[in-house]
Amino acid sequence: MIKTILIDDEALARDVVKHYLQSYPEIKIVAECSDGFEGLKAIAQHQPDFIFLDIQMPKISGFEMLELVENHPAVIFTTAFDEYAIKAFEVNAVDYLLKPIEKVRFDQAMQKLPAKLAKGETSNDLLESAALSPAQNNRIVVKNAGVIKIISVTELNYIEADDDYVKINTTEGNFQKNKTMSFFEQTLDSTQFIRIHRSYIINLAQVTKIELKEKDSYVVLLKSNIWLPVSKSGFVKLKAALGL
Repeated sequence: MIKTILIDDEALARDVVKHYLQSYPEIKIVAECSDGFEGLKAIAQHQPDFIFLDIQMPKISGFEMLELVENHPAVIFTTAFDEYAIKAFEVNAVDYLLKPIEKVRFDQAMQKLPAKLAKGETSNDLLESAALSPAQNNRIVVKNAGVIKIISVTELNYIEADDDYVKINTTEGNFQKNKTMSFFEQTLDSTQFIRIHRSYIINLAQVTKIELKEKDSYVVLLKSNIWLPVSKSGFVKLKAALGL
C-alpha cells in the first residue's frame, strides 16, 4: 500500500484528486490538510510515500512547508499558477499539475510515480534550488522548539554561517535554519542584503560604521552594537552598495 496526503486549501481541488485516485486502489489517502501547518503535522504522523501539494496556501506556502519537513516525501504539485512550474521541478517534484487538473494529465503524473519512489528521490534532493515566490522573498520561515515562526526580512540584522545551518540574527534573537549562505545570497534582495564575508550576510539598513582594523582589513558595526569582519571582496560590494 502506498500512502499519500492531500494538502490544498481548496476542498474542491482535493475532491478532484480523490476522485481520480479511485483508479489507483494501491494508493491510500491517510490524511487531508487545508494548510501547510496541518500538512507538517500529518506528514510527521503518517510518514507518507508521497504527497499532493498546493503551492499558494494561507499561512505558509507549499515551498515553505517543505523547508520545514524533516523527512521529505515525494511531491506532486497542484496549483493554479503555472509560473511555479519550473520551480516545482527544481525541487525534484514527481510532476506538476496545473488546475483545473485533467484526468489524462493526472494519469501521466501517476505513471512517473513508481520510478521516482523506487529511486528514493524526494523533494529534499533539490529543494535548495527552489526559487521563492515574491511573498517569500520578504520573509523567512523557521521552526524553533516545535513552534513555526515567520520572520520578516526587515527584522534581520545579519545571517551567519553555522556548520550545516545558518544562524539568523533578528531583533527577537537568533534562529537556526537548514539552508546555505549561497541560498540567502541568491534569494534576498541584493540591494538590501550584502555578503560581506564568507560567513556573514548583513542587512544594509543596520550598518552604522565601517572601520579599518588593520592593513586591508575592515570591520563593520551594526545598530545592534555587533562588530563583524569584512573580507576584501565584501568591502568592495559594501562600498558599492553604500555609494562610497
